[in-house]
Amino acid sequence: MARISPLSGFPEWLPDGRVVEQHVLDVLRRTFELHGFAGIETRAVEPLDQLLRKGETSKEVYVLRRLQDEVATSEGDAASAGSPRSEKQLGLHFDLTVPFARYVLENAGRLAFPFKRYQIQKVWRGERPQDGRFREFCQADIDVVGAGELPYHFEVELPLVMAEALGALREIGVPEVRVLVNNRRVAEGFYRGLGIEDVEGVLRQIDKLDKIGPDRVAELLVAEQGATPQQAGACLDLAAISGADVAVIERVRALADRHGACTELLETGLSELSALIEAASTRAPGVVVADLKIARGLDYYTGSVYETVLVGHEELGSICSGGRYDTLASDGKNTYPGVGLSIGVSRLVSRLLSAGLLTATRGVPTAVLVAVSDEESRAASDAVAAALRARGVPTDVAPSAAKFGKQIKYADRRGIPFVWFPGDEHQVKDIRSGEQVEADPATWHPAAADLWPRVVPAGE
Repeated sequence: MARISPLSGFPEWLPDGRVVEQHVLDVLRRTFELHGFAGIETRAVEPLDQLLRKGETSKEVYVLRRLQDEVATSEGDAASAGSPRSEKQLGLHFDLTVPFARYVLENAGRLAFPFKRYQIQKVWRGERPQDGRFREFCQADIDVVGAGELPYHFEVELPLVMAEALGALREIGVPEVRVLVNNRRVAEGFYRGLGIEDVEGVLRQIDKLDKIGPDRVAELLVAEQGATPQQAGACLDLAAISGADVAVIERVRALADRHGACTELLETGLSELSALIEAASTRAPGVVVADLKIARGLDYYTGSVYETVLVGHEELGSICSGGRYDTLASDGKNTYPGVGLSIGVSRLVSRLLSAGLLTATRGVPTAVLVAVSDEESRAASDAVAAALRARGVPTDVAPSAAKFGKQIKYADRRGIPFVWFPGDEHQVKDIRSGEQVEADPATWHPAAADLWPRVVPAGE
């Protein structure tokens, strides 16, 4: 067989890593459901024109093409194989928000609004793989969508739900998180108060601050957005403001006063941001931080915007982001505004594993391996396994009737804690401690900590 070349950007965890990923997903799913979010799943493909509605993403989309079409086209017989020109061009979805918007429009008559949903699926992006960035990865999203209007309190609720979900992972060794929040109305109101018209352009430049620094951003604001040096400096001063209490609001107001940039839109955004900070300081003290440089490069956010970082691993970038959008889901007659956040689960798990922050107690679900004395007695071993499984104990049977020592080594290699020896007097051995006792397959049960694999902080 030819040597297989690895394909970068498509993470495939070993069994221990998969246990970690599944635990993370279970915690997220449980938290989302506790807050009333219903689970859905959408198709993997969308029409390309719908995917490209989201802005600067054309380079990220994987386009689908049938092999038969390629062959037919090359042979000049496209009609016989079904020409792609007669069909919508399809692409793999690169996030879950665009498919969700389409799902809402198609099912609006059967949904109860406000509609709260969570969605956990794979997505695909055609970008250069690097640390924490993949071409295929798992995302976990929550959104709330209203019909015609959506109260602001949902913009407060969603980041707190995410903070709770990520906080629930602390017990297994996930680092502390910071949810960084801003409001696009604050930025837009301030920029327009300065006399800057290209608001989207300024937001795109501010979004580069962590990558290229303030001096270079100031140069770009002057060169590409036509800002004066004074206006560029004011934009950078706004971006430098951050804090976990409402004192942030007064700092922004004072800055706007100095530059004559007070506007009604700015005040609306500050009022909304203040409500979020006040609620967060009560429900998740220290977790939610106002950060006025958070811009979110995608152009459909209209209100609150969010990014989330792991404390001590900030260089990884945001593991969870999102915001308020008012026009993504619209059929021309009806508009469905929403707010949502998305966790890059693969991004998070990859850092947890590569940094050795946590581990699984074993990579297989099996708690007990039933030994086989000889092939003639395999049926007896199968009967023991069936009895244990009937009571919820994950059990496997040895693959061969080797010497018991080899069967124990097999269990040890797989991380299985117990080996069962059938006979007139059944015995079960804890191969970690060496303790071996008589046991009845109709009543014996392992300790709760050994029943299923667990995820624990590394070194525990």
